[in-house]
Amino acid sequence: MRDEDIGASVTKVAGVEFVCDPMGALYCEADGLLVVSDLHLEKGAAFARRGQLLPPYDTHATLKILARVMDRYRPKLVVSLGDNFHDRVGSALMPDDCRTLIVEMAKGRDWIWITGNHDPDGVSGLPGTVAESMAFAGLTFRHEPAKGAEKGEVAGHLHPAATLRRREKSVRRPCFATDGDRLIMPSFGVMTGGLDLAHAAFRGLFDRTRLIAHMIGKDRVYPVSYQGLKG
Repeated sequence: MRDEDIGASVTKVAGVEFVCDPMGALYCEADGLLVVSDLHLEKGAAFARRGQLLPPYDTHATLKILARVMDRYRPKLVVSLGDNFHDRVGSALMPDDCRTLIVEMAKGRDWIWITGNHDPDGVSGLPGTVAESMAFAGLTFRHEPAKGAEKGEVAGHLHPAATLRRREKSVRRPCFATDGDRLIMPSFGVMTGGLDLAHAAFRGLFDRTRLIAHMIGKDRVYPVSYQGLKG
């Protein structure tokens, strides 16, 4: 299946080619590598434990989307870039049906759970390996972007979004953000928000003259230059 048939866009990070999928995952065909970030599984349950009731369906919904992505690419290796769960106990308390979904998806492939600020202790009772970061294919995969320029980094944490302005109308969408040296992933979880690329948190992380926002539409990814976002 061609990238254009699934609405994906193509980018390179430090010379390594990736597909930006409209479901929010990153795929490297050459290495059979699938990357997702900020699943924030069990977020609804985490809020309920603090007395704020939210619909408890987010984990199942996020995993169903992930299963669709896995069926599309059949990866050899899955890397989840931290904040896999919304708090430290989410993986231990996750319902059995959701745990079974992850176990089924992990069969026959390697799975790396990168730790994040929400889940610094890693995951409990799930297949795969827990790590603070991972070096692979000449790239570094971690949760939080390093300060300043960092060639070959793929990170999450910031949940990038971009606002495209055209005359009196604007559209804001989650995005893959990259200047060719590093890439920051959108959040994959169904109950997560986004931080606009114009926010101070992104200052110094990209060369904005080369920065592309691969904006996730309903069924297609639209690459837009940072300068082009302003119309």
